Amino acid sequence: MSYFSRLTDIVTCNLTHLLENADDPIQEIEQIIAEMKEGLAGANRSVKTATSNERAIQQELEEHQQQIFQWKEAAKNALALGDEAEARNSLVRKQEIEDLKAGLEQQHRAAVATREHLTTTLHALEARLAEARRKQVELTQQAGISNAPVEEVAEAPEPESTVTPSRSEQIDSELAELKRELGQ
Repeated sequence: MSYFSRLTDIVTCNLTHLLENADDPIQEIEQIIAEMKEGLAGANRSVKTATSNERAIQQELEEHQQQIFQWKEAAKNALALGDEAEARNSLVRKQEIEDLKAGLEQQHRAAVATREHLTTTLHALEARLAEARRKQVELTQQAGISNAPVEEVAEAPEPESTVTPSRSEQIDSELAELKRELGQ
């Protein structure tokens, strides 16, 4: 039985509600975790692709900026040599590149927004998976199953194991702020 048809279903699901109606909650949570892992793998791929696209557009923007500078310099040099027609042609090329760059800047803003949205979704999926793993451990303990599949129960991460480095820095910063507030 497939629980999730979209990543947003994972983020918005109510695990307790899903498990209340299950004949075998332990088996159900295992399937839910497996589906969440698949969703997380897909989200990771999407974030990597979006990041790559953003970087490629940024590189292209930098190349266009360099070309704009070069065409402006070419126009200056042509004027210095008294060739106004060549200076005008260089400025026309400069303007064309500026127009291309303006279009790319819009694409870059969209790429940044897409990457940020996908990264936020990825973090939400990681949190939901961690919650499901904690629920799995809780269910196996309640059932008194000491010989539960070690792989599944042992996978329950410590709170920071699914945290990316940038998130870890945010957490460290927030922890330091809380310590300051408490005078520690």
